[in-house]
Amino acid sequence: MRILLIGLILALFVTACGSGKKTDDPIFTEDPKDSSATSEGTPISKEVIGDILQQIPSPLEISVLLKESGKKYNPTFLNSPDNTSKYNSNYKKALNLGIYGTDLGYTNIYEQNQDGVKYMASIKELANGLSIGQFFDIETIGRLATNSKNLDSLLLITTQNFNTINSYLQTQDRANLSVLFLTGGWLEALHITCGVASANPTNQQLKETIGEQKIILENIMLLLSFYKDTDQNMASLLKDMEELKKIYDKVKITYTYKESTFEVVDGVMVIKDNSTSTIEITPEDIASISAATSSIRNKIIA
Repeated sequence: MRILLIGLILALFVTACGSGKKTDDPIFTEDPKDSSATSEGTPISKEVIGDILQQIPSPLEISVLLKESGKKYNPTFLNSPDNTSKYNSNYKKALNLGIYGTDLGYTNIYEQNQDGVKYMASIKELANGLSIGQFFDIETIGRLATNSKNLDSLLLITTQNFNTINSYLQTQDRANLSVLFLTGGWLEALHITCGVASANPTNQQLKETIGEQKIILENIMLLLSFYKDTDQNMASLLKDMEELKKIYDKVKITYTYKESTFEVVDGVMVIKDNSTSTIEITPEDIASISAATSSIRNKIIA
């Protein structure tokens, strides 16, 4: 499955990011001396975060896979947009901003426009609470997000602007926002995928998609580890991810390398990756991954 650089973090909703304001949560302050976004004053480089983000699948990509599985839209998989008011800390706001981004992508793929509007409102509220909502173009994004024919445009906008947003957060010593957006969005995508897979146990592609997340999990844990010594919340989240990794250690991924070839697609010469991978994952593994994922998610959305 092709990996898209889209920032599942801000999938579908933020078009730019402006100046922030000081908040009650130390990890999100703009003042470097008060912020735990750094470790002994050294921020994570843009290159490091950028390289890791390239390995993260878009929630839209996963949502398309779920729809192709033949399963109907199921809103019970999603975090209710009515929960927004419960998220009082910036840590919770950032994680659930990522979760709601994935949920919005899910509603978009199934063309559930009424639900999509609700999630957009929740996203806007959380973004405002994190001082990044003032540049949220709700009219443009709303028009694109409620029409599946605009999916390519939506992907392009989020892809182009993630780099701008991440660069801004870097300059404000708030790169941890990007990490939390990403973690929340990825976790929600995994949660939904596990839910669909449990109802569709013969779907091999869903099984493999869940297995592939072993690699993504390791990348997310690497990002969280940058903050474990400076922020208790992120250290606790890392511990939860370590428990999930213990389950994923049972999943085996075998790579078979084949030389890449060139081919013409729509008049453009592209490189085709001919390498393949084999994923060994049992129904018991999936059940355990699903339970652990739900446990972590329940802490976040509570």
